[in-house]
Amino acid sequence: MTVRILAVNCNTDAAMTTAIATAGQAAASAGTTVVGVTPAWGPASAEGYVESFVTAAAVMDAVARRTDAFDAVVMAGFGEHGREGMRQLVPQPVVDITEAAAFAACLLGHRFGVVTTVGSTVAGIRDSLMTMGMSARCSSVRAADVPISAIDADVARTADALEETGRAVMVDGADVLVLGCAGFAGLDAELERRLGVPVVDGVAAAVRFAESLIALGKRTSAHGPYAPRAAHKRWTGAPLGSLMSSDSGERTPE
Repeated sequence: MTVRILAVNCNTDAAMTTAIATAGQAAASAGTTVVGVTPAWGPASAEGYVESFVTAAAVMDAVARRTDAFDAVVMAGFGEHGREGMRQLVPQPVVDITEAAAFAACLLGHRFGVVTTVGSTVAGIRDSLMTMGMSARCSSVRAADVPISAIDADVARTADALEETGRAVMVDGADVLVLGCAGFAGLDAELERRLGVPVVDGVAAAVRFAESLIALGKRTSAHGPYAPRAAHKRWTGAPLGSLMSSDSGERTPE
C-alpha cells in the first residue's frame, strides 16, 4: 500500500520544512512518502501565543489549498494551536507531534519531561498537554534557551544545551524525555546516548502513529466537535479563501 503523509511545518522556514520531512521519511515504513508543507504566510518561527494562533490558521490554509491526495496530516508544531481545527477541516487522520510524543513517552516510562526552545513557548506546551489530558504524566517543561532560528547554526551547541536541560528535567522526576520542537528532530539518538534514558522525537512518533491509523483504516470521527463545519456559512473579509471555499465541510458522518 502506498501512503502519503503531509508533514506541515507551523512556520514559513522552508529549510526547516525540508528537515522535518527528511526526519519523518527516515522514520517511515517502506511505501510511505512524507511530503513537507510550508504555509504560504505567517512568521518565520512560532515562539509564543500570538505566533501560535496565527500559525494555526496558516497551517489549516496550507492544507486546505492542497489539490493532491493524501492519507494523513502530521502537524509539526510542538505545542502549537490548530490540531482541533484541522481535525474538523479534513477527514484524514491528523496527528499532532505534541500528542504523538507524549503518548509514545507514556509507553516508555512513568513520567516524561519536555525540553523545548525558549521560555515563551513553555506555557503553550503546558496548555497543549493539559488539553490532551497528559499534564499528570509530565514532570516539567523546560526551555534550553535555543531560539528556533539558532538550532541548526551550531548543532553541537544545541545538543549540549538540550543535554543540560534534559538533566534538569530528569531531576524533576522524568524518566523519559520529549524533544519539544520539530527542529530538534534527529537529535534523539545522541541525547539517549548522553543521558541514558529514552528520548522521543515527535516527528518520528507522529509519522509512525499516522501510519498505524491508516493501516487500521481509521479516520477522524465526523460526530461531536470534529463534525464538519457548515459548508455554506458566509465568511466576511476572511483572508483564508481556501478555507471559505473548501469542500471539506461536505463530508458526512460515517
